[in-house]
Amino acid sequence: MFPSVASPHSDNTKQSAIVWPLHFQPGTTDNFTSNEVITKGITASQIWAQLNNISKWQSYYPNCSDITPPSSGPQLNKGDSFHFSTFGFPVLECLVKESVPPGRGQAGRLAWSAKLEGGEDEAVEVYHAWLVEDLPNDRVRILTQESQIGKPAAALSGKKPNVMLLGHQDWLDGLVAAAKGKEVVKGETNLARAGQLAY
Repeated sequence: MFPSVASPHSDNTKQSAIVWPLHFQPGTTDNFTSNEVITKGITASQIWAQLNNISKWQSYYPNCSDITPPSSGPQLNKGDSFHFSTFGFPVLECLVKESVPPGRGQAGRLAWSAKLEGGEDEAVEVYHAWLVEDLPNDRVRILTQESQIGKPAAALSGKKPNVMLLGHQDWLDGLVAAAKGKEVVKGETNLARAGQLAY
C-alpha cells in the first residue's frame, strides 16, 4: 500500500474544463469523444508550441493531411480560418473560436468549429476543443474533446474500434513525444495497430 501525501504540493488544484457552445453540448450531439493525458517533465508552453502551430501537426500526427494554414501564418489565432482533412472526411474549413496560450495559473485553450456542407447523408458540423495546463509537481495536463453533428458523425460513433478515440489518443501521444523531442513512427500509432490508419 502506498502512503498518501498531504503537502502544499498535493494535487488539490481545481482542473479547468472546456466551455461548450450550447449547439455542441456533449450528450446532445451525434458523436462525442474525450481524451486526456497527464505527464511529467514538460510544460504547457512546450505543448502549446506544437499544438498551436499548424505547420507542425503532420510531423507528430499522421491522421491529418491537406493542411492549409491561415493567411496570417501557421499560428492559430481566434478568428483565423484554416483547412485540413482527418478521419477520412473531405478537407474541412475550420474557424478558430478560442486561442489563449497557457500562462501562470491559466490553462491554454484552443478550439475550432467546422462544417461540411451537403445533403442529409453528408453534412457534418464539428467543434474540437483543447485544454493545456501545468499541474503541481512538474506535470502537464492535455485534454481534447470533440463534438459532432450529422449522419456521418453518428456512423463514426458506432464504429468499432472507436477510431475517434484512437486517433485523438494518437494526437495526444504525438504532442507529448514532439514536446520531448521524440519522433513519432507512423506504423506504431494506435490507429495503425488497429488497422485503421487509412479510411
